[in-house]
Amino acid sequence: MPDQNPVETQSAAVPSAPRQSWKQNAGIPVAIVVAAALIAGAIYLDGGRAPQAAVNVQGGIDNAQNAQVTPEVDVAPVTEKDHIRGNPNAPIMIVEYSDYDCPFCKNFHETMNRIIEKYGATGKIAWVYRQFPLEQLHPNAPRISEAAYCVAEQGGSEAFWKFSDLVFGSREINSPTDMKKLPEYAAQAGVDRSKFELCLNNGKYTDAVKADVEAALKTGARGTPHSIVMVGGQQGAINGAQPYETVEQIVETLLSQLEGAE
Repeated sequence: MPDQNPVETQSAAVPSAPRQSWKQNAGIPVAIVVAAALIAGAIYLDGGRAPQAAVNVQGGIDNAQNAQVTPEVDVAPVTEKDHIRGNPNAPIMIVEYSDYDCPFCKNFHETMNRIIEKYGATGKIAWVYRQFPLEQLHPNAPRISEAAYCVAEQGGSEAFWKFSDLVFGSREINSPTDMKKLPEYAAQAGVDRSKFELCLNNGKYTDAVKADVEAALKTGARGTPHSIVMVGGQQGAINGAQPYETVEQIVETLLSQLEGAE
């Protein structure tokens, strides 16, 4: 595991970093990457597995002096095992690594729900949620991630997303999740409460969540939320909980470039 402590991340301006040559996908012009990379400094796209800049942000305050260029990142491909909102075959994938008790993740969850509400019907964008609980900051977060797995085991992605919406939507921005309500949220998501509790109490998905944290760190994630935009053979990170307007602009630019390439 990399020797860095993950942090909650609101936003970060990515400083200049060495850029490798682009790996151009035949169907995706490099112009997409260049255009998106210029938007408000919010996204830095690289060619598949080039180095990315990772900026540690404490308490939502930019700390560009601590920026580091990480080695090659490893983002697991999106598969049917992922929890996806939108078209699972969409050309634009936003893969978010998130913590249920992170206040910035709560804000970004609302932002992404708005993005999917506006663009999901086009079939060109999808949102993938992956677990990245920061136990050092939120001791209960790994157990909530395990709970989400238990819900998904019974009810699939639809129940998973309902449960996630309830967890984020039922707490105040700086308040931790009420752990006693997890079975209630599971029931509201449409799964059997007793089976859910048995799954959670048996620690069935403890190892899976630990593996998720390792996978998140391999992508260069050092804080939450950490999101990777995947467009054809290109990928890059959205830094922290960017506001809706910034994410909307990124999506609009990518969609216009995709339409121009058709």
